[in-house]
Amino acid sequence: MDLASPEMDRRHSREEFRRWYEAQPRGRYERVDGRIVAMAPERGAHLRVKGAIYKALDRAVTVAGVHCQALPDGATVETGDCDYEPDAVVNCGEAMADDAVSVPNPVIVVEVLCRGTRSTDTGAKLADYFRVPSVAHYLIVHPTRRTVIHHRRTGDNIETRIVVNGPIMMEPPGIVITAEEIYGAE
Repeated sequence: MDLASPEMDRRHSREEFRRWYEAQPRGRYERVDGRIVAMAPERGAHLRVKGAIYKALDRAVTVAGVHCQALPDGATVETGDCDYEPDAVVNCGEAMADDAVSVPNPVIVVEVLCRGTRSTDTGAKLADYFRVPSVAHYLIVHPTRRTVIHHRRTGDNIETRIVVNGPIMMEPPGIVITAEEIYGAE
């Protein structure tokens, strides 16, 4: 495989993708159905909300004293033939190794919507993330409209709740964040 200019339409194994990705001088990419997909540059609102979500999750993990770690974007969640980089993730149990790129036990996955990926975040990623047995919660966060869509695994089903104010309770792992931490007080 030519690492300088990949065959974007060709299917790549996880290992081929990782080797290619590590050789790139810049840019962010995901592997979707085995194909390399470039991620668009992030806008200011997206970055602010993404930072607020990570800080809220990190605070909640610390306050609850659970055996988990909140991670910002950059950690990979492997879902079958896809390697996604969510905007934040909470990993519980075994910590992500220092030299690892993938999260061993993601329990909470967060995506902040952007124009180019809205349909993927609310469709394919929703289905793919819940294929991972450890994933209990998937939060889809709007960058400018005060809206968090909380998908939660309940046995064999997925329940959905839309939150605009107040607490977002996530059990497991037993943490709570609030819409106010993400968006500020109304």
